[in-house]
Amino acid sequence: MFCRSLLLVAAVALPVLAESTPKFNPIQKKWWAIQTVTAPQPPTVDAAGQQWVRNEIDHFVYDKLKAKNLTPAPLASREVFLRRVTLDLTGLPPTPAEAQAFLSDSKPGAEERLVDRLLASPRYGERWGRHWLDVVRYADSDGFKQDDTRPNMWRYRDWVIQSWNEDKPFDRFIKEQIAADELYPGDAKALPGLGYLRLFEDEFNQANIHLRRQELLNDLTDNTAYAFLGVTLACARCHDHKFDPLLHRDYYRMQAFFANIKIDDGAPVASPAEVSAYNEKMARYKAAAKPVLDQIDALLAGPRAAYRKEYIERFPEEVQVVIRRDPAQRTPMDWQIYHKAITQVEVEDSLVVSKKGTADVKAQYQRLLKDLEQFKPLLPEPLPVAQVMRDQGMDAPPTHVLRAGAVDAKLEETAPGLLSILDPAPATVVAKPELNSSGRRTALANALADPKNPLTTRVIVNRIWHYHFGRGIAGTPNDFGLMGDRPSHRELLDWLTATFTGADGWSIKKLHKRIVLSATYRQSSDFRADAAAIDIENKLLWRYPRRRLEAEAIRDSMLAVSGLLDRTMGGPGVFPSVPAGTEIQEGRHWRKSRGDADEYRASVYIFARRLVRYPMLESFDAPLAFESCGRRQETVTADQALELMNGQASAKFAQALARRVGNDPGQSQESLAERAYRLTLGRAPTEGELKRSREFLTAQMKLAGNAQGALEDLCLNLLSSSEFLYID
Repeated sequence: MFCRSLLLVAAVALPVLAESTPKFNPIQKKWWAIQTVTAPQPPTVDAAGQQWVRNEIDHFVYDKLKAKNLTPAPLASREVFLRRVTLDLTGLPPTPAEAQAFLSDSKPGAEERLVDRLLASPRYGERWGRHWLDVVRYADSDGFKQDDTRPNMWRYRDWVIQSWNEDKPFDRFIKEQIAADELYPGDAKALPGLGYLRLFEDEFNQANIHLRRQELLNDLTDNTAYAFLGVTLACARCHDHKFDPLLHRDYYRMQAFFANIKIDDGAPVASPAEVSAYNEKMARYKAAAKPVLDQIDALLAGPRAAYRKEYIERFPEEVQVVIRRDPAQRTPMDWQIYHKAITQVEVEDSLVVSKKGTADVKAQYQRLLKDLEQFKPLLPEPLPVAQVMRDQGMDAPPTHVLRAGAVDAKLEETAPGLLSILDPAPATVVAKPELNSSGRRTALANALADPKNPLTTRVIVNRIWHYHFGRGIAGTPNDFGLMGDRPSHRELLDWLTATFTGADGWSIKKLHKRIVLSATYRQSSDFRADAAAIDIENKLLWRYPRRRLEAEAIRDSMLAVSGLLDRTMGGPGVFPSVPAGTEIQEGRHWRKSRGDADEYRASVYIFARRLVRYPMLESFDAPLAFESCGRRQETVTADQALELMNGQASAKFAQALARRVGNDPGQSQESLAERAYRLTLGRAPTEGELKRSREFLTAQMKLAGNAQGALEDLCLNLLSSSEFLYID
């Protein structure tokens, strides 16, 4: 865990650190993760290996296994591979029709055609986009006590899903998240990517604006380092990193890239023509409604002034001075403080009236609102907007190194720059006057997306490997430093990285295809005691690592096999019903379900409340969005069993599955059991399973009193089985 410090200490006179070229010792310079990425020649393999390998990945894996006198596992059956790769790439099990199509395809290239179909599925972006949302701590709310909703944050989530489905080159994917407005001005499809910069926790009514500004910058700096560079730069907030060659100064060099940004929660994601048409219609509306709007302004002049006065006086004196200062005299730092503070002062009229209006003012206000109704047909439809961050102007506030990370303990001023061990020189920043933007984020985006950047490139390749095998080549995806895991197959990671940024043109889908068509991925998951005695953690990949599905894939798979899954994509987050009495149902934290429109959508579209999670997802280790989650926990707990066997969601899915299984009348118990197995597990039951199913149905009929209830119980057992919940 990185160290944290108090951000506010008493202001004292401190020496200014002298600028100097940082010096690193030879060991620090040999840090594996910052070495130049090259494509090593895949090792040659012996005759036995030639029978096993399918692509270059296997050469590297086989070579490591042979060095330890280990042999790879036999290839899994086609049935197992089908279920594995379908769950892996789409988060859903194959349908019986899909299974029949693949298993009957005996022509060469059947596996490749299968993988191409899965990668082309819209479900691919939903599953793999969810992985990225973990990394960037996506949420639809602020966090803190209020945990207010961010009503348009979902556009970033949809942008991520669409980007993965389109196989947007990953370098472009990086750039749009850091500097879409500067690099691709006018591109409404790229703009929602800037939502990445808006994902920090926020307490909108914080009075100490200087402290809050620093906390937001810290959050953004920390998570950018985790997500894109795979380093624990947060540990250098207060001092030089205790283990890795990351300097105290580096923390603030990185932070300086973001020093000039402000919140823009109304960024239009419409075409210029649509914006122009909207403005014209709004102008006509205001002209027609002017007499009534003028009356509202006159009525609320006093309450607005009283509200403004009260809320300005809540701030510390230095913030009040900034708000009252002549705009022409405000410095770039003043403007940042102003933009953050003014949202607490200038609010909706309805709030002003509720807080400062007399009974008479409230009554008159309601009458005037009714008078406005006649002009409602003139109002244009609201423009679609995204919640993003962008520069407040060309001139940025200064960034200082902070002693012990304290906002009031400023040391030397620093210019934007990457980690000193990568490049000690300040970043080359070119302002963009035509956009009224500093150009700092463009410099950062280009540096992160540079194919020669050894961290960014290795980190994303390692992440993809991690999600395919449950463990990265380097086992700590967010920490490539000394305290993280060393790569088990360093040469393989470099070969994959060089190929990814070179011949494959930053294509994530080509990387997927290379991995899942390898013999390494195709191995059986069977345990072997002799191999485990040498490599108990299976780091050398002598078998496929069986692992549990993530929470979202468990729920979505249940929806899919029960026939309930609503495959509608995109839009605001949905609110499936939750058990009565749970805290997330209280007050405004969880909206009442609208029925099918909320109940059966894919889990990636469930509203991501920062402080609370949908219960079923929480039980199966869905993370809270407080910081970057590079790898999820995989726990086995009692509440998971209770959620499956007693949860209302699981019961609903089992009931629907039972209706689907028994939709043809007159089926025998054997037929019902076989159909249930094929729908849930993608295979026919064994003779032993068939016998136990018959006995179970007979016994449950006596308990439930009817055949349908017994079948529902059988379906619930299959949905709760390890075979259903795990990727084999």
